[in-house]
Amino acid sequence: MASRKLLVTSALPNANGSIHLGHLMEHIQTDIWVRFQKLRGIQCIYVCADDAHGTATMLRAEELETTPEELIKKIREEHSSDFSKFYINHDNYYSTHSDENRDLVSLFYKRLSDKGQIGNKTVEQLYDPKAELFLADRYIVGTCPKCGAEDQYGDNCEVCGATYDATDLIEPRSKISGEVPTLRKSEHLFFKLSNFTAFLKEWTASGTLNTAVSNKLNEWLRQGLKDWDISRDGPYFGFEIPGHADKFFYVWLDAPIGYIAAFENHCSEKDIDYSDFWRLGSDSEVHHFIGKDIVNFHALFWPAILKCADFRTPSKIHVHGFLTVNGEKMSKSRGTYITAKEYLALLDPDLLRYYFASKLSDSVEDIDINLDDFTSKVNSDLVGKLVNIASRCSKFIAKEFDSRLSMIPENELHSSVPQTAERIETLYESTNYASAAREIMGLADKTNRFIDEKKPWILIKDAKKRSEVHEVCSIGLDMFKIMIVFLKPIIPALVGKAEQFLVTEPLSWQDISRPLHKKEIGTFEPLLTRVDSKTVKKLIQKPSLPLEKKSSEGDKDNHDISIDHFQKVDLRVAQILSAEEVEGADKLLKIHLTMGQESRTVFSGIRSAYKPKELEGKLVVLVANLAHRKMKFGISEGMILAASHENGEIYLIEPPKLSKPGMRIS
Repeated sequence: MASRKLLVTSALPNANGSIHLGHLMEHIQTDIWVRFQKLRGIQCIYVCADDAHGTATMLRAEELETTPEELIKKIREEHSSDFSKFYINHDNYYSTHSDENRDLVSLFYKRLSDKGQIGNKTVEQLYDPKAELFLADRYIVGTCPKCGAEDQYGDNCEVCGATYDATDLIEPRSKISGEVPTLRKSEHLFFKLSNFTAFLKEWTASGTLNTAVSNKLNEWLRQGLKDWDISRDGPYFGFEIPGHADKFFYVWLDAPIGYIAAFENHCSEKDIDYSDFWRLGSDSEVHHFIGKDIVNFHALFWPAILKCADFRTPSKIHVHGFLTVNGEKMSKSRGTYITAKEYLALLDPDLLRYYFASKLSDSVEDIDINLDDFTSKVNSDLVGKLVNIASRCSKFIAKEFDSRLSMIPENELHSSVPQTAERIETLYESTNYASAAREIMGLADKTNRFIDEKKPWILIKDAKKRSEVHEVCSIGLDMFKIMIVFLKPIIPALVGKAEQFLVTEPLSWQDISRPLHKKEIGTFEPLLTRVDSKTVKKLIQKPSLPLEKKSSEGDKDNHDISIDHFQKVDLRVAQILSAEEVEGADKLLKIHLTMGQESRTVFSGIRSAYKPKELEGKLVVLVANLAHRKMKFGISEGMILAASHENGEIYLIEPPKLSKPGMRIS
């Protein structure tokens, strides 16, 4: 086991914005895995970097009246600081704008060219005549050519999910200047990705990827791969392509190579040969942690260029879903775009680490931070279960037994630990942290029940039972030690406080099986206090909307609304995935819907008119921006439109059959 050599990376944050909860989720997921490996004595190196290149960085620097180099230097320091405050322990946090990366990108390009896998092609691109630059897809907006939704980006529609070329947009305009872009021809360089279809079909099915991700990639592979444009025209902040004036490498060519560059930079300060990890046939492992939105770059383009350039391919790509807050996409207008600094101003980083861990598994399902659930879980698990064990046992050990534990006798709790440790070890390795957390809290429940059943507060009144009280509380504290070892990858700061209380050296995985026989412990100080739900809810600060002044007193009972008010209602087509009756509610059905890329749960009073099974697959109209309503049965995330007859009959309002989930109704 200890002979494994691991190199681990997280996706690279853009060097033009702050670290937010989405970044933190991925980096915490990665950091937990790395800490788990190191806890077992395995060589594991964790590197990352800022994704420094591209039009966005160049424009942001112009906006701030600075140079791209100064901007990325400042942002890198900020990002590194934010990550460290959440105990994310990168062995090296670097930048893609580095000498190492420039040299490596040139090496890759030469090897791809020498093998005849780079070709030229004339392309037509949208050009902003006012800003005098070619527009990346994210800087072009217009009307979706598929569903007619307005203000969609130049590569895909967020309403209907369609993908297309920017030149297909209806009435496109530049986000930079507002000008109507013109078409210009330019010669670009392409990597012949289509030549690697057979290799990628085999590689994506090799177990390197989650089955669901592999199946999705196989759909793309069956449709046929297009060659990949790896060049961009100047002005552009990036590495210039050798032999091609005013042509720059596309950011998605040099970004993944930046993983190798960050590792090479780390190795230059250590006695490590970076190429030993990246050569063909290496016995080391390379693990990437990424979001599902960049799977195509990491699981198609990246392995293909690695293969072509004679580098090894990744051992495993761990893919997670999107992050939502209270069921909504992270959004500045809704107050759900929460930065690292905003979180730190209110709450302990370990709490977020634990909450993310309690949600993360090896699937690609989206993860939601529900603030009520957050408060309940951290208070219940960490304070009410874990810390409670140390608190209640330490009182007796300190007062009655001079702060020294007894010999730890054989007992029913400890007898189950080896099997539990094996299960938790497997769950950590597979990134199924949610199940690992449940196992650990199950152990905490058993320990608390054991103490409750033994009732040391009653036994201590009998002088003949003192030794039993000593053993019961010593068993409890040794179980507490075992649990903090299990949790050390997740909540390192809290575990550090627990180690100080137990007066131990930093604990390792091997300490699970080493009882604290006759150990002297320190004075117990509160390791964690309960979180106030009011504090947690301050994370979301929705901007207040000004109230419109009424025209006269006579308008009090006037129910008319203006067209401006009506246009604020976001009506969307949604498709019902499933429905179920709500126990204890005669009128309600709990309905699960999809709007294409987003899922919702709604409670609707249509039980008298519809059976759950007959609703499956039905298209309905959803009020998508209705404030979520907390009910005793759960949270209703919108409203389904229905009509009712005076005789009491209810009819769902159904959109046209050609409608697609997510389509806006206007």
